[in-house]
Amino acid sequence: MRELTTAPHKKKRVVSPIRTAPMDYTFLVLVLVILTIGLIMLFSASYAYAYYYMNQNSFHFISRQLMFAVLGVAAMIVISFIDYRILRKFAWPLYGLALVLLVIVLFLPEINYVHRWINLGFTTFQPSELAKLALVVLYAHLITQNYDKMKTFRYGIVPFAVILGSFALLLVLEPHLSATVLLCCIAAVMLIAGGINMKWFTLAGASAVGLLAVVALIPGVIPYAASRLSYWLDPFSDPLGKGFQTIQSLYAIGSGGVMGAGIGQSRQKYLYLPEPHNDFIFAVVCEELGFVGATCIIILFALLVWRGFHIAMKCKDRFGCMLALGLITQVGVQVILNIAVVTNTIPNTGISLPFFSYGGTALVMLLAQMGVILSVSRQSSVEKE
Repeated sequence: MRELTTAPHKKKRVVSPIRTAPMDYTFLVLVLVILTIGLIMLFSASYAYAYYYMNQNSFHFISRQLMFAVLGVAAMIVISFIDYRILRKFAWPLYGLALVLLVIVLFLPEINYVHRWINLGFTTFQPSELAKLALVVLYAHLITQNYDKMKTFRYGIVPFAVILGSFALLLVLEPHLSATVLLCCIAAVMLIAGGINMKWFTLAGASAVGLLAVVALIPGVIPYAASRLSYWLDPFSDPLGKGFQTIQSLYAIGSGGVMGAGIGQSRQKYLYLPEPHNDFIFAVVCEELGFVGATCIIILFALLVWRGFHIAMKCKDRFGCMLALGLITQVGVQVILNIAVVTNTIPNTGISLPFFSYGGTALVMLLAQMGVILSVSRQSSVEKE
């Protein structure tokens, strides 16, 4: 009889799930659809302004934005194939770099009476954009590292308060209240999801809101804050001055009606609405696409945020979960704040509409962050090894 021999057991090869799993194509399609609509609306909203102020070049803004959009989509796809967990190694360096840039910008010349932009020659860059990413990455890292201690004051409150406070202080000095509010909202969502003790969270949140309100209302600290509150409550008290932009925005929204005037048919963008391609582009959207079109765009954003939360909840790695949660929260909160400003629901805070407002470096960073979420989705779609 032939002797039976047992072949040596071969160790199963483990392949990284990031490289084998497909990305979340629903999320990708939503990003690309919103980006495409945003580019169309940016061209429609900007060509009259560009023709008048940019040497009769109606394509000034859209040509530059298209270039950055292509670069951003390429970055998004490439980043989606990179293991997002590598970001943990850069959590503290990103935080340090963001702090340094936020300090540097305070010593640069003012633009529109504020210190928010660093001139790169071919474009400008807001350090607050990097601060958003740095906050999300570092919070995700610390929550993952100290998850079992998140209900304690020492580990669940102190480090997060110091990080947020350092960013908030520098942003208030710019001043950039909208970015400060956005960072606070992102921090709140991530800490609640991270299992913070709600007693400490309520106390810290109330203190932060109270401090921000006091700083905003103290005369001389943020000179424009009190006046913005006043003209928010009654923009028609100065219809040709501080209330002009809000009034023109409301006119644009109202004139759009149910179905809108049609793409390219806005009247307010013809030098009535100041800088219609930036923070108030949603007013042009409402005028040209009407209530129905604006509602569809809001639904698309809602679906994008929902899909982002879905990816975060499915992720089996806590760092990836918190990372995706923080990044998609940034998009959702920013959309809510921008639309609230345009409709005069809250005071004018100077916050852009993601994928729509003009801004090349901001668009590239936003798309890169969407690439990180797609990277998380690759890990979420496979079984844990």
